[in-house]
Amino acid sequence: MYNIPLYDLNFGSAEEDAVLETLRSRWVSSGPKTAEFEKNFSEMFEVKYALAVANCTVALHLALIVNDLVKDDEIIVPSLTFVATVNAVRYIGAKPVFCDVVSCENPTIDLDEAEKLITSKTKAIIVMHYGGYACDMQKALELQRKYGVKIIEDACHGPLSEYKGSKLGSIGAAGCFSFFANKNISTGEGGMLITNDEKIYQRAKLLRSHGMTTLSYDRAQGHSTNYDVVALGFNYRLDDIRSSIGIVQLKKLRCDIDKRIAIRGLYNDALRNIPGIIIPFLNYSEYSSTYIYPIILGKSLAGKRDALRVFLGEKGIQTSVHYPAVHRFSIYQDAKKGKLDKTEYISDNLITLPMYSSISEETVKFISQTICDFINA
Repeated sequence: MYNIPLYDLNFGSAEEDAVLETLRSRWVSSGPKTAEFEKNFSEMFEVKYALAVANCTVALHLALIVNDLVKDDEIIVPSLTFVATVNAVRYIGAKPVFCDVVSCENPTIDLDEAEKLITSKTKAIIVMHYGGYACDMQKALELQRKYGVKIIEDACHGPLSEYKGSKLGSIGAAGCFSFFANKNISTGEGGMLITNDEKIYQRAKLLRSHGMTTLSYDRAQGHSTNYDVVALGFNYRLDDIRSSIGIVQLKKLRCDIDKRIAIRGLYNDALRNIPGIIIPFLNYSEYSSTYIYPIILGKSLAGKRDALRVFLGEKGIQTSVHYPAVHRFSIYQDAKKGKLDKTEYISDNLITLPMYSSISEETVKFISQTICDFINA
């Protein structure tokens, strides 16, 4: 066990009470709590439609389908992401085209590089807002207008993060969020698809539940006595137990993020002058969910990442890596074309430090001093 975990759940009695209320209601599958969660989410994220789903992976899958992406289409993706971003492309039989990131200081997808990868077969770009920090969405929308490509936002790291005043996930054709255990909003498992396009929403809603024209809750309330199946859909629903937790988590979100931003400031002050440490997004000024706190070892320290992680672990500090480059996984070896030098360097030299709203200033100082001790040694 680590004395200082990588993340900590922001759960309390309110989540327990919400689950108990739902259990006592006797309706635990997708129903009124899920509808309430969707309504609250759409209002907070300033979009017309929000659709609760089983996880972010299926949100991405649905987003591709409802944007008419099909087999053999080329979809530009970052390699510095969780594998689910790319798996969703393969689910529909499309071809992922890997794109490098901007830099160590800005490890989001390089959309200038993405433009060079566009061919007549390119139909979409999935941007992943790494760590809750926005990609260059102005450039993304320019590519959309210029080439007719769809922009899908993997915003799993960025609830309430903003780009020039707009919420991440609300800018492209569809935005996808994760409620996995370590995310800013956690329901254990779960996700959300958001959009301002009614056709996208209605189609995704249909496909979420087997292509059925009515849901079980609708029929239980007497709104319908039967249903038709009009499309080949999926079982991608989110249940009311998790939705009840999500409702509570939404209420805590802004306060939680503000605390994270303050912690990020403490880390920045403690680490910015340590030789050989690169801090991504150091001067980022827009509102960010601050989902993770990554550091990258510079050239003089390259190759020492694993040794530093072991050293931190021996001091009781849990760390992680966000992420191993997807194009290096065995399943995607055949998809790599061209160089991804910056992605590979970052993947080899990045460490994710503990980040959660309840971490103390003393703990941040201890972690930072431990890193300094390793480098000085």
